[in-house]
Amino acid sequence: LIPLLPHIDHRNRGMRTRLGCLSHKSDSYNDFTAILPDKPNRALKRLSTEEATRWADSFDVLLSHKYGLAAFRAFLKTEFSEENLEFWLACEDFKKTRSAAKLASKAQRIFEEFIDVQAPREVNIDFQTRELTRRNVQEPSLSCFDQAQGKVHSLMEKDSYPRFLRSKIYTDLLSQTQRRLS
Repeated sequence: LIPLLPHIDHRNRGMRTRLGCLSHKSDSYNDFTAILPDKPNRALKRLSTEEATRWADSFDVLLSHKYGLAAFRAFLKTEFSEENLEFWLACEDFKKTRSAAKLASKAQRIFEEFIDVQAPREVNIDFQTRELTRRNVQEPSLSCFDQAQGKVHSLMEKDSYPRFLRSKIYTDLLSQTQRRLS
């Protein structure tokens, strides 16, 4: 290796640390337990093989289950695409907003975080959907993100969800629940 200049080394150290974390990222059952909504061991005792198996029935079944959602989030983190799920969840929360004042501020925050070009957690949507959403946010309603949310849901369902079902996170989780029965 070529020695780094002292003034450059300080900035690169942080980058090396971040890159080092990437090399430790694995698609494993342990990643899932780290982010379970409850204590991992207690959560796994409550999760039945039947429940975990039902996640393969449909994407919406997976999203509606607390532990399914946590496992899917852990999987998306291994693929560096958790912004899709976070956007979908933000939209679900947004639809529950009852205050007109909060509606406008929440809409703006979601737009700036996920939809706007160069947003910190920008989701992958087409130009037309992005522009329609931009117009909708100008006069927000509970449905202003529906098209963008639908596109992201479809993308996750067709792309990420099948990979999740084949992932080590999911297969290890199923194995753990089955081992408890024996």
